[in-house]
Amino acid sequence: MSFTFDANVLLYASDETSAHHARARAFLDRVASGDELVYLFWPTLMAYLRIATHPAIFERPLPPADAVGNVERLLSLPHVQTVGEHDRFWAAYRRVAAEADVRGNLVPDAHLVALMLENGVRTIWTHDRDYRRFPDIEARDPFD
Repeated sequence: MSFTFDANVLLYASDETSAHHARARAFLDRVASGDELVYLFWPTLMAYLRIATHPAIFERPLPPADAVGNVERLLSLPHVQTVGEHDRFWAAYRRVAAEADVRGNLVPDAHLVALMLENGVRTIWTHDRDYRRFPDIEARDPFD
């Protein structure tokens, strides 16, 4: 079995002022020490880097080198794989977008769901309830 997680989990783990910080760190510690296959998708990692280093979002954003270091620590784990779009991506995206009536801010979520389905991943750990709109995946909240 495999899973992925959303950028918000990484962001909470990096933001010491967040009410979810301790639980997000504990979740990532479990991921790091586990052996279950974890897929990290490039849009998730890029969203983390964009938001974690953004001075308009955080009073004390992470220095880029720190944010990149966080990503590299995850990528160095033997049970973590990165994948991107393949030949079937567009068809998967179109189906996902049609089923969930995707528009606006849901486009990045549908992108990630299409990547999940294309790569056989059915579970995403996220605090974003929008993922519950997508019937072919299971969205689990690490803070519930």
